[in-house]
Amino acid sequence: MAPKPYIFLIIALLFIFLPLTTSIHFKLPAIFNFGDSNSDTGELVAAGVYSLEPPYGRSYFTKPSGRYCDGRLIIDFLLEAMDLPFLNAYLDSIGRTSFRKGCNFAAAGSTIEPPTARAVSPFSFRVQVAQFIRFKLQVLRLIAKGKKLHKYLPDEDYFQNGLYMFDIGQNDLAGAFYSKTFDQILALIPSILTEFETGIKTLYDQGARNFWVHNTGPLGCLAQNVAKFGTDPSSLDELGCVNKHNQAAKVFNLQLHTLCKKLQGQYAGSNFTYVDIYTIKWNLIANYSKFGMYDSVLWTLESSEFIFNVTKVDEK
Repeated sequence: MAPKPYIFLIIALLFIFLPLTTSIHFKLPAIFNFGDSNSDTGELVAAGVYSLEPPYGRSYFTKPSGRYCDGRLIIDFLLEAMDLPFLNAYLDSIGRTSFRKGCNFAAAGSTIEPPTARAVSPFSFRVQVAQFIRFKLQVLRLIAKGKKLHKYLPDEDYFQNGLYMFDIGQNDLAGAFYSKTFDQILALIPSILTEFETGIKTLYDQGARNFWVHNTGPLGCLAQNVAKFGTDPSSLDELGCVNKHNQAAKVFNLQLHTLCKKLQGQYAGSNFTYVDIYTIKWNLIANYSKFGMYDSVLWTLESSEFIFNVTKVDEK
């Protein structure tokens, strides 16, 4: 189990950036999450696409938990700090699974754009949004029938008052490097974000109002990408990360932030919060000797320069 001080750091973290998100408060009735392995709490495993074996899950759950991690994910820490239970995966419905406080549609390997024949996950962003619509429809039908499922299902108003979280796009970029040039990848970004915008509009039309959007991290620093694309030293930056992967991530993030600003002004009553995951991870990697390796790398964030770069998007 992770040391308890880390939990207090996360709670402190939330209080520090809370003033930056005046329209987003943390007395939220439910969380609805969309994404890839960065926030998958069991979707891909529940679908039977993959199975996980130890050491997955060993540092907290003591066994594989459906997460592509040895313990908890960022979303787990955030939910703990909000005093909410961990989210169950949409497809993980065996047993006494509760969706009272929300549902997780994220699946490892997922992309924003529709999956190709070689894709790891069939659960693209469009599919995840469709799953949400079905989930909501089934919940409202059961409520209308007077089923005594209050402890297992969200109330109707939770769908409008809940928080919709997104951490997806990493696989669209990373996967493209296997078959496309750098310039071709940059040219793809607008269409990727158009697909993302379509999904956001669909959710807004379904009543979603509070949107929490993570940008993508420094892809060039992932070990898999360094091993595959970093064999030429000239392709690496000063930290040993693949330069073009990180450049693509920065272009993607810049356009994603612009999109969030546009949507904030376009959708009445909406709240868009943009979270700069790239800078957080970059700073941790650049200062690895200060923060160490393991859990402390992820959650020793008390220095102000490593506080979540959270921007409450306005119309300016």
